[in-house]
Amino acid sequence: MIRFLLLLSIIVFGSAIGAKPPVVLVLGDSLSAAYGIEVDQGWVSLLQLKLTQSGYPHQVVNASVSGDTTANGLTRIERALKAHKPDIVIVELGGNDGLRAQSIPMIRDNLEKIIERSRQTGAKIIITGMRLPPNYGSAYVDQFEAIYPDLASKFGSVLVPFFMAGVATKPELMQSDGVHPTARAQEILLDNVWPYLQPQLETVFQGDATEQ
Repeated sequence: MIRFLLLLSIIVFGSAIGAKPPVVLVLGDSLSAAYGIEVDQGWVSLLQLKLTQSGYPHQVVNASVSGDTTANGLTRIERALKAHKPDIVIVELGGNDGLRAQSIPMIRDNLEKIIERSRQTGAKIIITGMRLPPNYGSAYVDQFEAIYPDLASKFGSVLVPFFMAGVATKPELMQSDGVHPTARAQEILLDNVWPYLQPQLETVFQGDATEQ
């Protein structure tokens, strides 16, 4: 009932002053760009559906590009922030960097700059943790995986511990390339993100209603 009244106030008063709905921006790679499946089957599209069905007014903007690295994301973040003015930014990047064994300091620096620039706009940040196959060597794998909790701790951002949990180790949920999740896996990816995103939605939701 409380959420319904908040939503009603946003609709009524927001419409009166032409306010835009809160925006959730997903800055990711092929894992969020629905690679190999229909766009409306991807977890980002399912997120928009879940938000609508759950009574949230938020609009999801998918700024994900297949093959993107953290360097690519860094070149795109400023434009995305200016164009969409997101309230929440979900950063799903780094997997391609890791699979290419790129420099750990470079990956960390790129992600840090993406987070910093997003925070400067007042957006809340959610970082999705990534993992690598063990054949990359324990030293590199450990350093890579530590990037995400380290940055979340440094900036006080929300961390999804492992974005591909429940999917990466199940061949039946992976496409033939062994890298990209199938359509069946997308609900699981959304379920991995939702418990960390939902409290942030409530904060933005209530904040917008208070401002009205």
